[in-house]
This record gives sequence, structure tokens and C-alpha cells, in this order.
Amino acid sequence: MLSKKKTMEALGLMRDMYPEAKGELRADTDFHYLIAVILSAQATDVSVNKATPALFESYPDARSLADASLEDVMDLIKTIGLYKNKAKNIIKTAKVISKEYDGKVPQTITELIKLPGVGQKTANVVAGDRFGVPAVAVDTHVERVSKRLYICKQSASVKEVEETLECKIPRELWVTAHHTMIFFGRYHCTAKKSKCEACPLLHLCYAGPKILTKRMEKVKES
Repeated sequence: MLSKKKTMEALGLMRDMYPEAKGELRADTDFHYLIAVILSAQATDVSVNKATPALFESYPDARSLADASLEDVMDLIKTIGLYKNKAKNIIKTAKVISKEYDGKVPQTITELIKLPGVGQKTANVVAGDRFGVPAVAVDTHVERVSKRLYICKQSASVKEVEETLECKIPRELWVTAHHTMIFFGRYHCTAKKSKCEACPLLHLCYAGPKILTKRMEKVKES
């Protein structure tokens, strides 16, 4: 596996490629950001950003969403995957925040993860982006990049990927590293058509040379 030094070298190269990497979900308040992150599970940020303006206009805070009609919320977010369950969860979360936190989003990962529809990744994203809590959020891009570079074991669970990254990356860089890896995975080291031929990390990569070899073999066979 990549050492701490090599991991930081890899992150530095990713950062050179995407120096402005940051969260792409659009929200004007902590509450709306939490809702957007919940909605983004197994959905693209683009699809969420298209649906949330109308949702946020209709329900500007936790108290208003807590009293919302499930049918109305589902109609507003029906273009997002798993919208039925997500509609139920964001209303439930709004009720908890309204009743137990006086309408304000809790700022700790421990509290966030107890909210309906909020898992470890969502809690880490919200705590890191909105409240400056050091956290590594492992989504599909972070997991893929971590395993392709062999930063972690190929058999690692999401939690194990998170723990490995936390061990190899300085705490103060956790949030930045998370966004950098997301951009790298979303726009360069993609799931199906990774840009290995023009990758500055190829010399550090475990999977890249194998991917290139398979592509060359396919070309020869055709």
C-alpha cells in the first residue's frame, strides 16, 4: 500500500489538478445544506441542485419542512433517485431539529448521525463543510480512488477506508483532501473511462497500469 509520504504526494498532485475543489451542492443555510447532502445519496449533485431551489423556497427552515405534506415534498424532489424515502427522511429530520435543537442543525458528528436519513458520510460532510469539524467523508469516488491507488486494502470496507485515510492524512487536511479526491474521482479517475493515459499519478497507481494493459489488449484484438 502507499505510505503516508506517497499518499501525500498523490494528494498534492490531485490538488495541482483541482486547486479549487469544494462541495458542489448549493445551499444558503446550514439546514438547507444538510437537506441537500441527504438528497445527494445515490444521486448526482447536478440532479439535487436542479430540484432544491423550489424545495428550499417552499420550506425555508426546519419548522416549515417539519409541517410539510409528504406528497408535496415528494412532488418537489421526484426527479431525484429514491425520492420517496428521502422525502420521508428529510421531513423526519426537520421535525427532530425543530423540536430538539430549536430549529438549528446540530454541529457534532455524533448528533448529526442520529438524524433520520443521515449516515456517517452525510454527517462527516455536513460537519466538515459547515462547522469546520475535521472529517473524511468516503463516497464512491473517494473509495474508488483510494483503492485504485492502493492507499488502502482492496477489500477495505467504507469505514476502513475512512480510518486509513485519517491515519495517512494530517487531521487539518481531512476536509480538503475529501473534496480533492472527489473531484479527481469525478472528473479524471472515473469509474468506467478513467484518463489513465494522461494521469500524473500513474507512477503511484496500483490499478492504472493494469487498466492500460487491458485497453491495449482490446485494441490488439479488434
